Amino acid sequence: MNLPNPSQVQRVGIIGAGVIGGGWAAHFLRHGLDVTVYDPAPHAEERLRQFIADVWPTMIQLGLKPGADPARLRFTADLPTAVSTAQFIQENAPEKLALKQGLLAAIDAAAPPDIVIASSTSGFAATDLQANSQRPSRIVVGHPFNPPYLIPLVEVVGGEKTDPQAVTWAVEFYAAVGKKPLPMTHEIPGFIANRLQEALWREALHMVNEDMATVAEIDASIVYGPGLRWAIMGPCLTFHLAGGEGGMAHMLDHFDPGEFESWTKLKAPPITAELRQKMVAGCLEEANGRSIRDLEQERDQYLVALMEAIADCDPHGAKAAVLPGNVP
Repeated sequence: MNLPNPSQVQRVGIIGAGVIGGGWAAHFLRHGLDVTVYDPAPHAEERLRQFIADVWPTMIQLGLKPGADPARLRFTADLPTAVSTAQFIQENAPEKLALKQGLLAAIDAAAPPDIVIASSTSGFAATDLQANSQRPSRIVVGHPFNPPYLIPLVEVVGGEKTDPQAVTWAVEFYAAVGKKPLPMTHEIPGFIANRLQEALWREALHMVNEDMATVAEIDASIVYGPGLRWAIMGPCLTFHLAGGEGGMAHMLDHFDPGEFESWTKLKAPPITAELRQKMVAGCLEEANGRSIRDLEQERDQYLVALMEAIADCDPHGAKAAVLPGNVP
């Protein structure tokens, strides 16, 4: 594949101007790119331009890159026009497999042959999405987290017919425009972040359904509890620290899934020697030579900054020390 330099892309095509497509458009405009958006829905252009106007003050607050200007947004109801000169394309159609397959095939047929096409799908595998395309080697998943103009994560993974070069290029392009791309080793349903989010969501539904906790209690418990730690180190490195100087190995060696069965509706896997080794090695690799004490100091430094941010934004409207919930 003769792909353009990912750090020199100037023209992107956005297919679908809904919440995700509009968010991508705002992000790319903030980074000084020319953005052409296609959406056949009635009043799509009007809604998109109003959305860009509404979020542009936030773009200014984040910091505009050279050339950033809402005037670089172009809208069209003609698909070939949207993709004919694009150097990268982000598809954002509704989550219907047949619709996405047909649309990606049409994009593939109309777009220049040596550019990457990414889908914002939240669950479909790239292998399935590229099934009807003539050049499936350039189709990847570029799954953002909403809103794309604020949340940096993009999970990137190819399908069975994707050229690895296309995945590498997409990762480099997303990084060049200020995202935090996460190249995935394997195609898995729902990707990584959605699966973790879904597990927490299901547990929350169980607790509400059985009157174990209120919605406000659940949200407050995450915002002012583990959510702060996860924003710094994620769940695995957090438990690596919970093991003290022994790290993850100590944590797993004293972990008895049966002890916590009443804590959750989800079943924990058995801690086999193989799983133990994967977890320990993974944490040490992520720590990258930092000791437990180093990690604790780093965690504390960022926790202070996060706590200050939480105090400023007050997401639950609860300035008082008592959080939403049942007051005794």
